[in-house]
Amino acid sequence: MNLVVQGEEIPTRALKELAKLTGAEGIQRITGTAFRLVGASECVDEVADYCAERQLDAAWVPESRRLRDFGLFVTDMDSTLINIECIDELADVAGVKPQVAEITEAAMRGEMDFAESLTRRVSLLKGLPEAALAQVFDQRLKLNPGAEVLVRGLRQAGLRTVLVSGGFTYFTERLKRQLGFDAAVANELDIVDGHLTGRVRGDIVDAAAKRATLMRFRSQIGLLDTQTIAAGDGANDLLMLDEAAIGVAYHAKPVVRARCRFALDWAGLDGILHLFN
Repeated sequence: MNLVVQGEEIPTRALKELAKLTGAEGIQRITGTAFRLVGASECVDEVADYCAERQLDAAWVPESRRLRDFGLFVTDMDSTLINIECIDELADVAGVKPQVAEITEAAMRGEMDFAESLTRRVSLLKGLPEAALAQVFDQRLKLNPGAEVLVRGLRQAGLRTVLVSGGFTYFTERLKRQLGFDAAVANELDIVDGHLTGRVRGDIVDAAAKRATLMRFRSQIGLLDTQTIAAGDGANDLLMLDEAAIGVAYHAKPVVRARCRFALDWAGLDGILHLFN
C-alpha cells in the first residue's frame, strides 16, 4: 500500500516521521506539495491524527492503481470546481443573499431536500435581470486551485470528463468550453423578457440525477463500475460519490467528509491526480 501525503507545505521531518510510523520502504516526490510513501503499512487512525494536526491530506492507495485504468471523471461545480455557490452570488445581486445562503447551507449539510431547497431559492430570484448572470460569472467566479491542471491531466490520460451541477447551465456551459469538459449537466433557469421568472425549466438536477448522470456516461462509454472517479463537497453529491469507484470529498461538508475514503481538505483539485501512480 502507498500513502499519498499532500498539503500546502510538507516538512521533511513530517515525511520521515510518517515513514517511520507506517514502516514505508521509501519516499517519492510527486510535486513540491505531494509525496508518496511507498510500501506503507496501514495504520489509518494514527496517520489521520498526525496529518490533521499538521494540516496535511493523507490517502491510502494500492500500489497498482493507475490513472489510465479509469475512463470517466464526474465533478460537482459550486464550491468544488469553483470557489462560490453561484445561486448565493446571484442572490447577493438581488439583495436576498442571507435568506438564500441559509437555505443553501442547510441543503449542503443534508438537512433539507435539495429539490425543495432549489425551488425556494430560485423563487427568491424572481425579477432579477438576466445580466446578473454575466456579472457573477465575470466578476465573482474563480476556479478552485488546481482545476485547470486536473482537467488537463485527466484528458491527457484518456478520461472523459463531465461537469454535473445542481446549479445552472449558464455557468456550466461556459466552464465546459473554458476547461474542455466533454459534457455538462445542470438546471436551466426560466428567463422571460430578460428577467428571471423564479422558476427552473424541466426536472431538477438533484442527488439522484447526479448519480444517474455518472451511470449514464459510464454505460455509454462501456466502462466497468471500477473505472469511474467523482468529486464533490455537499450532501447532494453523496449518491454520485458512492456510485463512483473513487469518490473524492473536496473541501467538503462534514457529512460528506465522513463518508468518503478519499478527501482533500488542504490540497488543490490537482491533488486528485497525485492519488495515482
